[in-house]
Amino acid sequence: MATKERVRVQVKKVAGHINDYLVNDLSFVVLLLVLLFIVFILPILIEYGHLDMFIVNLVFIFLFFTGIWSCNNRSLVVVTASLFLAQVTLKFLRIGEIQQDIYLLERIAGILNMGVFIFLNVRLLFRNQEVNLYRVIGAINVYLLVAITGAFGFEIIHLTIGSSIENLNQTLTSKAITGVEEDFAGHLYFSLVSLTTVGFGDYTPVNMLSKMLAVFLSTIGILYPAVVIARLVGAGPRN
Repeated sequence: MATKERVRVQVKKVAGHINDYLVNDLSFVVLLLVLLFIVFILPILIEYGHLDMFIVNLVFIFLFFTGIWSCNNRSLVVVTASLFLAQVTLKFLRIGEIQQDIYLLERIAGILNMGVFIFLNVRLLFRNQEVNLYRVIGAINVYLLVAITGAFGFEIIHLTIGSSIENLNQTLTSKAITGVEEDFAGHLYFSLVSLTTVGFGDYTPVNMLSKMLAVFLSTIGILYPAVVIARLVGAGPRN
């Protein structure tokens, strides 16, 4: 009986190891692929009208679902699953038209989701002293998640006070920001420009809330790489 108990304990430990270091880590790889698509490909497809908004919403639903898979804590699973259901419910409530009050609630739920994802990836980055591919993936995920969170923030500002950023060089191919779902590409672009501290000058914040959010993103863009590099270097092998 003692031998069987030891075997059972060993099997449980192996299963726990697989869950912590294989299933969860692979979910961060999937999350990275989805984030790369949303940040670098989705805005192009939206801007040139090659993607229906229904498909865009499906992409975000898949993103939020990936977060549930990334959790290895029951409380976090409950939180991410609840936020996922809230996202799906709100999206179904506004099928066929943009209802700004529901859209605002949806973006608030989206920011909460992004906050949980950022926490999960930061925890992955600081989980142990081991430096490997998954730690680097976690660091990249956080950066891209902050960019999407910033875009949601600019959208929320626009929906609540009527403006957030404006395009200073409006042409036939660069539309004005109107606060609807199709503007996500412009908001994400400005969020990335602020985060990377590039500042091309084609878009600019038009009120104090947007200006402070842009400054906040720029501050993160400067400090975050330094913190990550210090973490990865500090976690490396020591002589």
